[in-house]
Parts: sequence; structure tokens; C-alpha cells
Amino acid sequence: MTQAQPSLEFIPPAYNPLVWSLAKGILPIWLRYGQNISHVEINNASELVNLYRQFQAEKIRFMLAFRHPAVTDPPCIAQLLWNQLPKIAGQLGVSLRSPVHAHFIYDRGIPLWAGKYAGWGISQLGGTPIRRGTLDRIGLRSVRDLFINGQFPMAAAPEGATNGHNEIVSPLEPGIAQFGFWCQEDLLKAKRGEKVAIAPLGIRYYYQKAPWKYLEKLLSQLEIDSGFKKTERKAIGLVNGVSLTESQEANLYKRLYALAEYLLSSMEQFYSKYYQQKLDSQNQEFANRLEALLDAALKVAEQSFGVKPNGNISDRCRRVEQAGWNRIYRDDLSEPETLAPAARGLADLVASEAELRLWHMRLVENFVSVTGNYVAEKPSVERFADTILLIWKMIARLKGESNPKMPYLGQKTVQLTAMPAFFITDYWEQYQTNRRQAVADLTQDLQSALEKSIFME
Repeated sequence: MTQAQPSLEFIPPAYNPLVWSLAKGILPIWLRYGQNISHVEINNASELVNLYRQFQAEKIRFMLAFRHPAVTDPPCIAQLLWNQLPKIAGQLGVSLRSPVHAHFIYDRGIPLWAGKYAGWGISQLGGTPIRRGTLDRIGLRSVRDLFINGQFPMAAAPEGATNGHNEIVSPLEPGIAQFGFWCQEDLLKAKRGEKVAIAPLGIRYYYQKAPWKYLEKLLSQLEIDSGFKKTERKAIGLVNGVSLTESQEANLYKRLYALAEYLLSSMEQFYSKYYQQKLDSQNQEFANRLEALLDAALKVAEQSFGVKPNGNISDRCRRVEQAGWNRIYRDDLSEPETLAPAARGLADLVASEAELRLWHMRLVENFVSVTGNYVAEKPSVERFADTILLIWKMIARLKGESNPKMPYLGQKTVQLTAMPAFFITDYWEQYQTNRRQAVADLTQDLQSALEKSIFME
């Protein structure tokens, strides 16, 4: 975005049953042919069926708190709710009224990269936006109202953003737990007797045929695009669907690590030379060097916006993003086109510089959950793929590609796992005396449940 824009307006949720019906029919086709997802499965489906049964009987209000490893998570959950859960409920002897759906909280920034029509469609499906880097009073009021009065349950990702890892849960934001307590307060004020629940929902992606050959080819291309190698390496004979030998696994991991180390060194030199960031890579482990690099990249953006580096990496990213938006989407420019040419030029200059500084934050976002030993501790095809795709995203960003098409690695199955819900009444007494601790305890319980869901079959 190189031109100043009017302020980001709130997009009110406006559920439209006709749009929902159309999306319901299109979704399975889009998932299969647009996202290479052919199956969506559910573990512990009775947990979710029972929650919807009680919601429709006006006995509870609840929020689905789902894992968020990929951008396709919400559509996969929609496929489960819209097209599969009613049938599963019928098999369990439970009749659920149509539509089986959920209002959902989404990042206000999504329509900025997905397009204005995406914003319209999300609102028509009952989504409500939130601006996470600031105190979004309008967004918070909308969430609270939908939680207590909405036609459907709520859904949100407590990790706050995708982390690109099938088997790592990022630290959860406390907002989801706080919404639960607020909903309980609002129900008591309204003298209503429904219970409030937060329902953890795990999600994992599996390749139907292990794409070893595709991953090797993609890794070779990344070696060339990064400048690590000038020509494509000779293939080591990997075959899709065939397990690696010990030597093949060692070879592939060695190449992956070497590429990652080369990129890390390149970015250390980049930030040291051009942004005067002190990065000492001598005798340091990969994970520590990466952490220092992410800190340095964020500082470049923070210093340009005058933002203090407080909190964890995710918190800092959100504040930087909001600071950038404040310079691009201007509250004081309701009609930028009416500005004098010189004033408009200055506003556009501020916006274009803000966009450039946000580039550093976007780079950091991709690596928030990288540990440095994710593949080494369990060299599964999914972990190899997670890591290689993160590197692909980084190189695509370095190449200037803002929204590149994901490389094809084969058809996937999505495994959702419904974990037992947490009821606010179990934390309510503590909330009366120590609100912060009650929110922290519920958030930690959600974290543990989502981590446990990863390894449930």
C-alpha cells in the first residue's frame, strides 16, 4: 500500500442465509480443487454434537477455540459444521436444526490482503472483525453482543495468527478466556441461566501420500532462488509415498539445515550492514541466533514507528502492525483525494514508508514458532513440509511476492479433534477475587488441551 487511505472502518457482521447456502455448496469443491484438501475428519464428534444440541436448546453459550496452523483452518471447520456435523449428529440420534454454523472473530487485516470482496463475504457469513494491536472498542462490543445474543455459537483462534506448524501450539492470547468471563457477566446481568463454555478444537493436516519427491524438488528450487546453490542438485531418488532410508533422511535434513543456516547468516549480514543491528553469531546455537535476528528485524520497524519493544514477539508484531496502519489508514483523512497535491504527496510518502517498515514485521511473523529442532526431534514428512514451506514463504517475501501460490505437495486429509469444553462456572469463584489469575488459568488450560489434541488419534 503506497498511498494514504481513509481509516479502516468496522465491518459489521450481517449473516445472510443465501450467502451461507451458496458457500455451503461450493466449499467442498473449493477445498478439494483449490486447496488440495479432500477429506475433513473429526475425533470425539459427540463432544461437538452435544454442545450444539445444548446451544440450540438455549442451555449454553459457547465458543470454539481452534488451533491455527494454516489459513485453511476456518474453511475446514466450516466444512465440518456445515456439511458433516448434522449427518454425524443424526447417526448419534441427535437432530440439529439447520444451519449448523458459528459466528467467528477474524483479524481486520484479512480483507486488506484477501480483497474487499472477502471482507463482504466474511461479514455475510456472520464474521466480526477485531483490530488486535489496539483497544478496539467497537470490535469488542460486537464480539460480546454476538457471544450472548448471536444466532450461532462463536469461533476464534486463541493463537491469534497462523504459525505454520502442525505440531506446535503458539502461546495463546488471553482474549478468548476473557470473552468467556464477559459472556458470563452479561448473562447474569440479563438474568439468564445459560452456562458459558470454551471448547478447544485441535486441527492437524496429513498428506495422503508422503510428498518426499515434491519436497526434494521444492528444496532444490529454494537453494537456487536463495543463492545457496547455482544449479539444481542431483536427485537422491526420493519417491512419493515411500518411506525414506536412514541415509536419505540424513541427506535431506542436512540440506534443509544448511539452507536454513545460509539464510540465517544472510539475514544477519543484511540487518547488521544496512540497519546497524548488532548480531553476534559466534558460538551461538541456531535457535538463539534466530531469536536475536527476529528481535533485530522487529526493532527496525519499532524504531521507525516509535514503538517500545515490550512483550513477546507476537505482541510486538501486533503493535507494529497497528502503528503501520495508523500511518496508512488515516483517521484524519476521510477523503484523501480532496487534499492539495503537495499534502497528498506527503501523506502518500508516509504510507509508503510505513508499508516498507511493515515488511520486516511480516518476515518475523513467519518464524514466531520456529524452534530450530522441530524436524530433528521428529523427522516426519509433515514436519519436513512445515519447515520447507516456511522457508518458501520467506524466500517468496524476499523475492517481492506478496501473495504467492502455495506449491503443490499432494492431497491432504484434515483431522479435527474436539476436546472436552471448559465451563466458566468452574473458574467463576476465582474470577470474583482475582480476575487476572482466573483468565491466566483458563488460558493455560486451553493451551494444554490444544497441545494434547495434537497427539490424539
